[in-house]
Amino acid sequence: MNFLEIKKATLVDIYQLQKIGRNTFYETFSSVNSEENMTRYLDESFSIEKLTSELNDNNTEFYLASSNNNVIGYLKLNFGQSQTELQDDKAIEIERIYVLKDYHGKNVGQILFNNAINIAKQKNACYVWLGVWEENLRAINFYKKNGLIEFDKHVFKLGDDMQTDLMMKLKLKYPPYDQNLNQYNSNSLD
Repeated sequence: MNFLEIKKATLVDIYQLQKIGRNTFYETFSSVNSEENMTRYLDESFSIEKLTSELNDNNTEFYLASSNNNVIGYLKLNFGQSQTELQDDKAIEIERIYVLKDYHGKNVGQILFNNAINIAKQKNACYVWLGVWEENLRAINFYKKNGLIEFDKHVFKLGDDMQTDLMMKLKLKYPPYDQNLNQYNSNSLD
């Protein structure tokens, strides 16, 4: 891979976003899920209507990773009320980082992750968080390597299959310090 470009996706990119989203999710999970559940999830999560709504949401951003004008991965971030679970204004959710299998081990996922962290820092987020399927050991190890720690679990529905996601977070800065109390503000992130 000679060159990697990361760009924020807009409505003009919707078909590329749909294609990379469907392809990477299918590559990652089709061997361990039923075809019916995969089809249902892909049709719902990557429909043009849903992607249009998400691209028009000011609290959701997609970033496409391209090499030689071919989209090879992407990143999805959620802010504020668009977060799937916590909806904490001090946090940013990394909802998706996916890379085509042919590009695994070529640092694309790390570059997308670093991009997410840079955006979170620019937005003064205290932490980033994400959910990752408890059986996706490759992704769990990647996130642990990048300093994320498990803090909870939640249910992820794939078709009619209820799966458990580990919720992981990474602190980006310390909580506000109260000079008068000489302790961290109790309303801050643990």
